[in-house]
Amino acid sequence: MTPDVYLNGAFLPLDQAKVPVMDRGFLFGDGVYEVIPCYDRHPFRLADHMRRLHASLDGIGLSSPHDDAAWGLLIEQLIARTPWDDLGVYLQVTRGPGPRDHAFPVEVTPTVFLMPLEIKPVSPQALAEGVTALTARDNRWLRCDIKATSLLANVLLRQLSVDAGCAETILLRDGWLTEGSASSVFIVRDGVIITPPESHLMLPGVTYDVVLELAREAGMACEVRAVSEAELRAADEIWLTSSTKEVLAVTRLDDQRVGEGRPGAVYQRMLAAYQHYKYTTMRGKTA
Repeated sequence: MTPDVYLNGAFLPLDQAKVPVMDRGFLFGDGVYEVIPCYDRHPFRLADHMRRLHASLDGIGLSSPHDDAAWGLLIEQLIARTPWDDLGVYLQVTRGPGPRDHAFPVEVTPTVFLMPLEIKPVSPQALAEGVTALTARDNRWLRCDIKATSLLANVLLRQLSVDAGCAETILLRDGWLTEGSASSVFIVRDGVIITPPESHLMLPGVTYDVVLELAREAGMACEVRAVSEAELRAADEIWLTSSTKEVLAVTRLDDQRVGEGRPGAVYQRMLAAYQHYKYTTMRGKTA
């Protein structure tokens, strides 16, 4: 059974959800989105996801159709209609229908769409052995901090890793690490966790923030600073973080071994801290 979706004020089956062909999301990719993981039917770090949604909407000059309380109610109602305890909520807002003109319409009626996504946990093999990644030149636009629906550049970059049988494409701009095609990136050198600072060249990451919080709380050495390509390639450990990957080790980069070729000790400590935080926060259990 396919769970219901939400579109412009109504819950309905996915195959009945339709938007006009003149919707600017369809014509221009003029919209933003969020993916909110939910564990045991509870949204994870919802306030952080809402902050990022509002920042993205502000970035494209579109007022939010709902306040946080209304968004929370819609998400709660959508979760109640799914058969899954663990899921992702995909939330999208476009500028809505209008003339096929680059300029914003004078009157705007945003299109609001929410859809449940079944969360498939990272495989035990990937957690135990890590995954492979490749690098590519970051050729995207200069507002990567907006979580925009116009993702063609990310799609093409991600496809490079798919075609190569890798889990992710790690992006480099002018010799500096930015992020993955669909993830944030951390490295470890000499026991220190290092990641690039948030900027217009990368998407603010909710999981990125959680990892930094957990590292600091545990007294783990960490630095937020620019990371050169040379440092990336010489790293003892490389991690990917995202709402769906959570925290995942890269053990081969561009067909070269990372560190000892297996998830490192700092990663293992962070993975345990992240899972403990997730379970105790969302499920009230002890890890």
